Amino acid sequence: MITCNISDASNFVDIVDTSFYVILGIISFFLVAITFVLILFVFKYRKTRNPKATQIKGSVILEIIWTIIPLALVMVMFYYGWMGYRPMKDAPDDSFNIEAVGRMWSWKFNYPNGKSTDTLLVPLNRNIKLDLKALDVIHSLYIPAFRIKQDMVPGKTDFMWFRPSRKGDYELFCTEYCGLRHSSMLTSVKVLDSADFYNWYVDTTAVRIAKSDKPGALGFQIAKKNGCLVCHSVDGSKLVGPSWKGLYGGNRKLKVKGKKIEQIADSAYIVKSIYYPNDEIVDGYSKGLMLSYKNELKPEDISEIIKYLKTLTD
Repeated sequence: MITCNISDASNFVDIVDTSFYVILGIISFFLVAITFVLILFVFKYRKTRNPKATQIKGSVILEIIWTIIPLALVMVMFYYGWMGYRPMKDAPDDSFNIEAVGRMWSWKFNYPNGKSTDTLLVPLNRNIKLDLKALDVIHSLYIPAFRIKQDMVPGKTDFMWFRPSRKGDYELFCTEYCGLRHSSMLTSVKVLDSADFYNWYVDTTAVRIAKSDKPGALGFQIAKKNGCLVCHSVDGSKLVGPSWKGLYGGNRKLKVKGKKIEQIADSAYIVKSIYYPNDEIVDGYSKGLMLSYKNELKPEDISEIIKYLKTLTD
């Protein structure tokens, strides 16, 4: 079960919730007070009771009071906000670094030992630093239960950190509208016991198990992990990109430099489409929505994806 409202899920929950309740309390008080005064004045100074407007002399003391009190309240809100924000921008030196990559429309998490996942796995009670990287447009990584959120701007280096304090699965999603399939950027954070996490971290059997499974299983995992199936369906339906059903060996109608051509979708075509996706656009689809995976997928990864594509031709 994935949750987003645990009161002790991370080290930032208490200070962020305190800031929220202080600010909510202040604005709620003024909402009620101003509404009450507004209604009172509507009745007390209505035209039937005051047919002729009268000039009221100002009060310096009153002016000072309603200047100082709002200033003090704003400074209180600033204090709690700053006390919550400041520690978020100072990651401990002993943090475990993970690279978080956002792209239209999926997440990828790269670990120091070379492992990568589409779900964020972290150890319990360990400081975690996420190095944020956006490959295309602005994204925003948000983990509600941990009370942390940070925008990810292409070309800009940024980070966020936290210390998970309760085991479980927690929602992680993008809060910056990033295009047609924005709502697909939903995954989870899995907080594991330290022993369970490090057993997973050093385990190298996952790939071997996948390779021994039915044909195309590893290719499917690679495609899913890299967000390919967010834009390409496998049942013939049209999404952002053309469907993969019947792709391999099929005849493709393409637009190349304004001219329409036809080409067989063989292995060379698939490799080129992955590495240089905007050179040849399938007729009926838009240019520029897919970025190159040249730095994301190795030749052996593409070979496994091709094996998976071959299973979709039946």
